[in-house]
Amino acid sequence: MVKAVLSVVLVLVVISSTIAKYIPKTGKRIPQTLSRGWGDQLIWAQTYEEALYWSRSRNKPLMVIFHLEDCPHSQALKKVFSENNELQKILDEDFIILNLVYETTDKHLSPDGQYVPRILFVDPSMTVRADINGRYSNRMYAYETSDISLLVSNMQKAKKLLKAEL
Repeated sequence: MVKAVLSVVLVLVVISSTIAKYIPKTGKRIPQTLSRGWGDQLIWAQTYEEALYWSRSRNKPLMVIFHLEDCPHSQALKKVFSENNELQKILDEDFIILNLVYETTDKHLSPDGQYVPRILFVDPSMTVRADINGRYSNRMYAYETSDISLLVSNMQKAKKLLKAEL
């Protein structure tokens, strides 16, 4: 009797844990160390140059996330970001993604300063989209945990602008 109850509980736990996380159409993937916890089921570019190449060759917008491992704001955003299934699905299907814990030499990626967390969008023509930003005037590309819906909206905007400009 106890074994039956335990096996039922185990099955329920397994089912609920698989429903909770986003799983790509192609099936569960081996977690990448490049994700750094931002979305283990996503395919991440390793370098900015590689991300630009993928963006151009696949005609998808690029999302670049600047963060620090020891920054509490980055950690909080990472937690909400990785748990949002809608955001993870859009990224998996429609974006090239890169997260960096260091600054690049491209000054276009820090138009209003070098702060973290910071999220920018780059279109396949390698243009940084300065018109897609967060809600803060002093840190235009900053997002906080409460800004996830704005980030999803900006992702949709990046997709629409890509299609409109083609």
